[in-house]
Amino acid sequence: MSTLDRYKLDRFIIEALHEDIQGGDHTSQSCIPADQISRARLLVKDDGIISGVAIAERIFKYLDPESSIDIKLNDGSPVKYGDEAFYVSCRSQALLMGERLALNTMQRLSGISTLSRAFAEETKGYDVTILDTRKTTPLLRFLEKWAVEIGGCSNYRDGLYDRIMIKDNHVDAAGGITKAVERVQAYLSERNKKLEMTIEVRNFTELKEVLALNMDVRVMLDNFEIDNTYKAVQIVDKKFEVEASGGIELNNVRSVAATGVDFISVGALTHSAQCLDLSLKIMK
Repeated sequence: MSTLDRYKLDRFIIEALHEDIQGGDHTSQSCIPADQISRARLLVKDDGIISGVAIAERIFKYLDPESSIDIKLNDGSPVKYGDEAFYVSCRSQALLMGERLALNTMQRLSGISTLSRAFAEETKGYDVTILDTRKTTPLLRFLEKWAVEIGGCSNYRDGLYDRIMIKDNHVDAAGGITKAVERVQAYLSERNKKLEMTIEVRNFTELKEVLALNMDVRVMLDNFEIDNTYKAVQIVDKKFEVEASGGIELNNVRSVAATGVDFISVGALTHSAQCLDLSLKIMK
């Protein structure tokens, strides 16, 4: 599992706190003494997979370097209603300044980890890798992809810059798969770049065109029915990696895995995950 980029995380915390606080948390600053210390607990009000504990710790440490956190449930742990993920002690004003950022982030990431774990469990027994996509919240991709890994699935490309992925719009704009691939090869050669390549196909005609290229690529089967996915896997016959994509949900992912594909990309991991209900309560 990848670790969070500390620079990106700190920049996220700084910008997110500025969005919320700007000139000051006037409510807390006006009614709570600056030197008061409070202890709070993170309560879980849903069943799922907890994610973002380490981020919450970083948020409170940023606001109060003297704060301390007693972690009871680490990132990736299964949780149920009534569990306590951690206890945090810090200046009361700092606690209230960071409360919403910590909760919003943890709820979102825990939802992604929970859904990712469900997909990983659903495909157990099959030699297949469940991948996320670029369907992430702008500027939060590094956190959401981290949460996918916490849940037990895998990351695909980080962005447009680290893999060639020729999709339907590229094919149509370039005038066909072969033309698109030829232009990609020329582009990479001119720039002395080496990038892995995925080519999306919409039907068996396009699949056969990719086969005819005789290249080391991955083929992405776009919205293929189960029977056609199985047929495509047989046609490819392990000549290159096969990925299934489009319309894949928990209720059909196991059937897709059973076709023999190597990868299944699931946009729902990040764009359709439901937040986990969490709350932070000061202890009297």
